Amino acid sequence: MIRAIGLDADDTLWENESFFRLTEEEFCAMLSAHAEPGDIAARLVDVERANLERYGYGIKGFMLSMVETAIQLTDGAVDGRTIHRILELGQEMLAHPVNLLPGVEDALDRLSGHRLMLITKGDLMDQERKVAASGLAERFASVEILAEKSPEAYARVLAAQGIAPETFLMAGNSLKSDVIPVIELGGWGVHVPHEMTWVLEHADEPEDPRFRRIATLAELPDLLDWIRRA
Repeated sequence: MIRAIGLDADDTLWENESFFRLTEEEFCAMLSAHAEPGDIAARLVDVERANLERYGYGIKGFMLSMVETAIQLTDGAVDGRTIHRILELGQEMLAHPVNLLPGVEDALDRLSGHRLMLITKGDLMDQERKVAASGLAERFASVEILAEKSPEAYARVLAAQGIAPETFLMAGNSLKSDVIPVIELGGWGVHVPHEMTWVLEHADEPEDPRFRRIATLAELPDLLDWIRRA
Protein backbone atom coordinates (compact mmCIF):
# COMPACT_ATOMS: atom_id res chain seq x y z
CA MET A 1 0.00 0.00 0.00
CA ILE A 2 1.05 3.58 -0.64
CA ARG A 3 0.98 5.39 2.71
CA ALA A 4 2.25 8.78 1.56
CA ILE A 5 2.58 10.72 -1.70
CA GLY A 6 5.30 13.28 -2.32
CA LEU A 7 4.80 15.95 -4.94
CA ASP A 8 7.46 18.20 -6.43
CA ALA A 9 6.67 21.92 -6.71
CA ASP A 10 8.53 23.74 -9.52
CA ASP A 11 7.18 22.69 -12.95
CA THR A 12 5.01 20.04 -11.30
CA LEU A 13 2.55 22.22 -9.38
CA TRP A 14 3.45 25.61 -10.87
CA GLU A 15 5.45 27.19 -13.68
CA ASN A 16 9.11 27.83 -13.00
CA GLU A 17 11.54 27.02 -15.81
CA SER A 18 9.76 29.30 -18.30
CA PHE A 19 10.85 32.35 -16.27
CA PHE A 20 14.45 31.16 -16.33
CA ARG A 21 14.26 30.70 -20.10
CA LEU A 22 12.90 34.20 -20.67
CA THR A 23 15.62 35.68 -18.48
CA GLU A 24 18.25 33.61 -20.27
CA GLU A 25 17.04 34.96 -23.63
CA GLU A 26 17.49 38.56 -22.49
CA PHE A 27 20.87 37.71 -20.97
CA CYS A 28 22.05 36.21 -24.27
CA ALA A 29 20.79 39.26 -26.17
CA MET A 30 22.71 41.56 -23.81
CA LEU A 31 25.96 39.76 -24.59
CA SER A 32 25.32 39.03 -28.27
CA ALA A 33 28.29 41.19 -29.31
CA HIS A 34 30.61 38.68 -27.66
CA ALA A 35 29.22 35.30 -28.80
CA GLU A 36 26.31 33.56 -30.49
CA PRO A 37 23.21 33.11 -28.29
CA GLY A 38 23.54 29.32 -28.34
CA ASP A 39 27.16 29.53 -27.24
CA ILE A 40 26.28 31.98 -24.46
CA ALA A 41 23.51 29.70 -23.21
CA ALA A 42 25.85 26.70 -23.26
CA ARG A 43 28.52 28.63 -21.35
CA LEU A 44 25.93 29.68 -18.76
CA VAL A 45 24.87 26.06 -18.21
CA ASP A 46 28.50 25.06 -17.71
CA VAL A 47 28.96 27.82 -15.13
CA GLU A 48 25.73 26.85 -13.36
CA ARG A 49 26.84 23.22 -13.21
CA ALA A 50 30.18 24.21 -11.69
CA ASN A 51 28.47 26.48 -9.15
CA LEU A 52 25.82 24.08 -7.87
CA GLU A 53 27.93 22.97 -4.91
CA ARG A 54 28.66 26.64 -4.04
CA TYR A 55 25.26 28.24 -4.49
CA GLY A 56 22.77 25.38 -4.72
CA TYR A 57 19.61 25.65 -6.80
CA GLY A 58 17.49 28.71 -7.38
CA ILE A 59 17.33 32.23 -8.70
CA LYS A 60 20.12 33.71 -6.58
CA GLY A 61 22.62 31.15 -7.80
CA PHE A 62 21.37 31.74 -11.34
CA MET A 63 22.04 35.48 -10.96
CA LEU A 64 25.58 34.89 -9.74
CA SER A 65 26.21 32.45 -12.57
CA MET A 66 25.00 35.02 -15.11
CA VAL A 67 27.40 37.59 -13.65
CA GLU A 68 30.29 35.12 -13.78
CA THR A 69 29.43 34.14 -17.36
CA ALA A 70 29.32 37.80 -18.42
CA ILE A 71 32.76 38.37 -16.88
CA GLN A 72 34.17 35.33 -18.70
CA LEU A 73 32.69 36.22 -22.08
CA THR A 74 33.95 39.80 -21.95
CA ASP A 75 37.37 38.95 -20.49
CA GLY A 76 36.47 41.04 -17.45
CA ALA A 77 35.35 44.08 -19.43
CA VAL A 78 31.63 43.82 -18.67
CA ASP A 79 30.27 47.22 -17.63
CA GLY A 80 28.37 48.16 -14.51
CA ARG A 81 25.13 48.76 -16.37
CA THR A 82 25.11 45.18 -17.62
CA ILE A 83 25.79 43.81 -14.14
CA HIS A 84 23.01 46.02 -12.79
CA ARG A 85 20.56 44.72 -15.38
CA ILE A 86 21.48 41.12 -14.53
CA LEU A 87 20.67 41.82 -10.88
CA GLU A 88 17.39 43.45 -11.93
CA LEU A 89 16.46 40.38 -13.94
CA GLY A 90 17.01 38.18 -10.90
CA GLN A 91 14.98 40.51 -8.69
CA GLU A 92 12.15 40.45 -11.21
CA MET A 93 12.19 36.65 -11.12
CA LEU A 94 12.07 36.67 -7.31
CA ALA A 95 8.98 38.89 -7.44
CA HIS A 96 7.16 36.93 -10.14
CA PRO A 97 3.69 35.61 -9.23
CA VAL A 98 3.13 31.89 -8.83
CA ASN A 99 1.07 30.43 -11.68
CA LEU A 100 -0.38 26.97 -11.04
CA LEU A 101 -0.21 24.50 -13.89
CA PRO A 102 -3.53 23.50 -15.50
CA GLY A 103 -5.45 20.82 -13.62
CA VAL A 104 -3.32 20.92 -10.48
CA GLU A 105 -6.08 21.97 -8.10
CA ASP A 106 -8.48 19.35 -9.45
CA ALA A 107 -5.80 16.67 -9.10
CA LEU A 108 -5.13 17.71 -5.50
CA ASP A 109 -8.86 17.59 -4.78
CA ARG A 110 -8.94 13.97 -5.96
CA LEU A 111 -5.84 13.16 -3.91
CA SER A 112 -7.16 14.79 -0.74
CA GLY A 113 -7.83 11.45 0.97
CA HIS A 114 -4.13 10.59 0.85
CA ARG A 115 -1.25 11.80 3.01
CA LEU A 116 0.36 14.41 0.78
CA MET A 117 3.86 15.82 1.19
CA LEU A 118 5.26 18.72 -0.81
CA ILE A 119 8.96 18.05 -1.37
CA THR A 120 10.92 20.67 -3.25
CA LYS A 121 14.50 21.90 -3.40
CA GLY A 122 16.25 25.23 -3.82
CA ASP A 123 16.69 28.52 -2.01
CA LEU A 124 14.78 28.38 1.29
CA MET A 125 13.39 31.93 1.21
CA ASP A 126 12.27 31.76 -2.41
CA GLN A 127 10.71 28.32 -2.07
CA GLU A 128 8.86 29.39 1.08
CA ARG A 129 7.60 32.45 -0.80
CA LYS A 130 6.29 30.34 -3.68
CA VAL A 131 4.64 27.80 -1.40
CA ALA A 132 2.83 30.60 0.45
CA ALA A 133 1.85 32.42 -2.75
CA SER A 134 0.54 29.23 -4.35
CA GLY A 135 -2.28 28.89 -1.84
CA LEU A 136 -1.64 25.13 -1.70
CA ALA A 137 0.22 24.77 1.61
CA GLU A 138 -2.84 23.67 3.59
CA ARG A 139 -3.38 20.75 1.23
CA PHE A 140 -0.16 19.08 2.41
CA ALA A 141 0.56 17.27 5.67
CA SER A 142 4.12 18.56 5.48
CA VAL A 143 6.32 20.78 3.34
CA GLU A 144 9.99 19.87 2.91
CA ILE A 145 12.51 22.22 1.26
CA LEU A 146 15.76 20.40 0.55
CA ALA A 147 19.15 21.60 -0.62
CA GLU A 148 19.44 18.50 -2.82
CA LYS A 149 17.10 15.65 -3.65
CA SER A 150 19.41 12.71 -3.06
CA PRO A 151 18.47 9.24 -1.80
CA GLU A 152 19.98 10.21 1.56
CA ALA A 153 17.86 13.37 1.76
CA TYR A 154 14.67 11.46 0.97
CA ALA A 155 15.62 8.80 3.50
CA ARG A 156 15.96 11.44 6.23
CA VAL A 157 12.57 12.96 5.36
CA LEU A 158 10.80 9.60 5.35
CA ALA A 159 12.47 8.46 8.58
CA ALA A 160 11.41 11.68 10.33
CA GLN A 161 7.83 11.09 9.17
CA GLY A 162 7.84 7.40 10.09
CA ILE A 163 7.24 6.31 6.49
CA ALA A 164 8.80 3.16 5.06
CA PRO A 165 10.31 3.85 1.60
CA GLU A 166 8.39 0.99 -0.01
CA THR A 167 5.11 2.68 0.98
CA PHE A 168 6.10 6.05 -0.50
CA LEU A 169 5.42 7.43 -3.98
CA MET A 170 7.07 10.56 -5.36
CA ALA A 171 5.80 12.39 -8.45
CA GLY A 172 7.49 15.22 -10.30
CA ASN A 173 8.88 16.54 -13.57
CA SER A 174 12.52 15.64 -12.92
CA LEU A 175 13.72 12.08 -13.45
CA LYS A 176 17.02 13.00 -11.79
CA SER A 177 15.54 14.55 -8.63
CA ASP A 178 11.98 13.29 -8.21
CA VAL A 179 12.04 9.75 -9.56
CA ILE A 180 15.40 7.98 -9.54
CA PRO A 181 16.46 8.73 -5.92
CA VAL A 182 13.15 7.42 -4.55
CA ILE A 183 13.27 4.26 -6.66
CA GLU A 184 16.81 3.67 -5.39
CA LEU A 185 15.36 3.74 -1.86
CA GLY A 186 12.70 1.16 -2.76
CA GLY A 187 9.79 3.53 -3.31
CA TRP A 188 7.68 4.42 -6.35
CA GLY A 189 8.77 7.15 -8.78
CA VAL A 190 6.29 8.80 -11.14
CA HIS A 191 7.52 11.07 -13.91
CA VAL A 192 5.21 13.94 -14.87
CA PRO A 193 7.07 15.52 -17.82
CA HIS A 194 7.17 19.27 -18.35
CA GLU A 195 8.16 20.67 -21.72
CA MET A 196 10.76 23.01 -20.21
CA THR A 197 12.56 20.86 -17.66
CA TRP A 198 16.05 22.26 -17.01
CA VAL A 199 18.81 20.42 -18.84
CA LEU A 200 20.66 19.64 -15.59
CA GLU A 201 17.57 17.71 -14.41
CA HIS A 202 17.55 15.37 -17.43
CA ALA A 203 18.23 11.66 -16.96
CA ASP A 204 17.37 8.34 -18.59
CA GLU A 205 14.19 6.59 -17.54
CA PRO A 206 14.93 3.82 -15.03
CA GLU A 207 14.08 0.24 -15.89
CA ASP A 208 12.23 -0.64 -12.73
CA PRO A 209 8.72 -2.00 -12.04
CA ARG A 210 8.12 0.85 -9.58
CA PHE A 211 8.62 3.50 -12.28
CA ARG A 212 5.68 5.06 -14.08
CA ARG A 213 5.23 7.99 -16.44
CA ILE A 214 2.00 9.96 -16.73
CA ALA A 215 1.13 12.84 -19.04
CA THR A 216 -0.27 15.15 -16.35
CA LEU A 217 -0.81 15.18 -12.60
CA ALA A 218 -4.51 14.57 -13.29
CA GLU A 219 -3.63 10.93 -14.08
CA LEU A 220 -2.04 10.28 -10.69
CA PRO A 221 -5.26 9.35 -8.78
CA ASP A 222 -6.09 6.65 -11.35
CA LEU A 223 -2.52 5.35 -11.18
CA LEU A 224 -2.80 5.07 -7.41
CA ASP A 225 -6.00 3.05 -7.80
CA TRP A 226 -4.18 0.71 -10.21
CA ILE A 227 -1.27 0.24 -7.80
CA ARG A 228 -3.70 -0.51 -4.97
CA ARG A 229 -5.45 -3.20 -7.02
CA ALA A 230 -2.26 -4.75 -8.43
